[in-house]
Amino acid sequence: MPRFQSILSRIVILHIVAVVITSILMSVGLSWLLSYATNNIHNKAMQEQANAVAERLSVDADGRLQLNLSSDLLGLYSPEYGRYSFAVIDAHGAVLFSSAKDHTALFPADTRRGEVEFLQQRRDSATVSGASVRKTIGNQTVWVQAGEDLTNRDVLTDDIVADFYKDVGWITLPILLVLLITDIAIFRRALRPLREASEIAAEIGPTRPGLRLPTKEIPREVRPLVSAVNLGLDRMEEGFKIQREFTADAAHELRTPLSILRTRIDVLEDTEIRQALRHNVEGMAHIVGQLLDFAELDAVAIDPTEKADLQSVAAEVAEFVAPLALAQGKDVALSGATAPVWVRGSAEMLSRAIRNLAENAINHTAPGSTVEFVVEDSGKVSVLDQGPGIAEHERELIFRRFWRRDRRKAGSTGLGLSIVQRIAELHSATITVENRRPNGACFSLKFAPLK
Repeated sequence: MPRFQSILSRIVILHIVAVVITSILMSVGLSWLLSYATNNIHNKAMQEQANAVAERLSVDADGRLQLNLSSDLLGLYSPEYGRYSFAVIDAHGAVLFSSAKDHTALFPADTRRGEVEFLQQRRDSATVSGASVRKTIGNQTVWVQAGEDLTNRDVLTDDIVADFYKDVGWITLPILLVLLITDIAIFRRALRPLREASEIAAEIGPTRPGLRLPTKEIPREVRPLVSAVNLGLDRMEEGFKIQREFTADAAHELRTPLSILRTRIDVLEDTEIRQALRHNVEGMAHIVGQLLDFAELDAVAIDPTEKADLQSVAAEVAEFVAPLALAQGKDVALSGATAPVWVRGSAEMLSRAIRNLAENAINHTAPGSTVEFVVEDSGKVSVLDQGPGIAEHERELIFRRFWRRDRRKAGSTGLGLSIVQRIAELHSATITVENRRPNGACFSLKFAPLK
């Protein structure tokens, strides 16, 4: 069973982990800052002590160095106190003065190069830490060493607190900022399954009715809602299936009586009545054929490996509709690419879509004008007419099933453009509508060309 079933437990547990990690980092940072502040205070104090000893150095009449410590300094460096010590070293490394019992240098490793050096030396069982300051007394250069026995070290509490809490804000603020960023990352991680489910839900539609929201990684509190949505989608898909089957069955059942009716009409003696009835039957047969197209398109899936030559398909459609256009006193023209234009999809379905656009253009263009087919190398095919054009507010309506601008006009079912749009959806193509100048419309299908 996956961990963190509850979204609340995810947030709480991950937040606790973040707080623990942040607390550790803060403790380490504060400890380092405290140690840094203490060492700075210690080094500063040792440098000041070395300077104080150097101030007591002088040159006598013979040119020799003399050291006259005040009573305070004598007490500070007395062996009885044992906490602090000093030594004065000349340029040759000789010890001129020292408070050490063995009259030696506090830091034999003193390089005597810098103006101030902070050194540490192990002496007997103690560790001495301090500073070495270079001074010029008269015409002599000496190094004054001052050190503190760390085993007897007293922390200067007031100085530490004053410096520590003044500097601690500089590390606290970044840590709190890190904690805030961590919280945001935690919440995003905890809610990631819901975002993924939302992305899947956005793809559910008539073209992909079988998609369902995942329940495996969904938090326990939201899982009943997701399950209920999936059940609703199941019922909706079943309703679509019943509707498609009903449409297909009805269309199939209508074909037989239409064929019988067409046969009986052909034996009528009255020519005028026979032609009128034949025209009506052909219109009904056209509607039945389009209903069957819809039933087929709702259940079809495009083979991702299938490809078609858009230029060849457009040429075949132009040749197919040419007799219909010529019968109405209209012309058909094909231009654009002459070489094959390969796109991913079914040649039969592309032919059906272009044919519907062509028939629609022929029905709406004026006699004596031309319906044009234009194929571009980019995978775009356009059908242009010289009719009244499409009003801006009608460009979404024309793709609705059975929508017609004038329902009293015979010969139109309002299904052709809906079929074109459905074929475009199956091929991940885009369909656009533009008006031409001075009159007419241009319907374009844009496919992704094969590379």
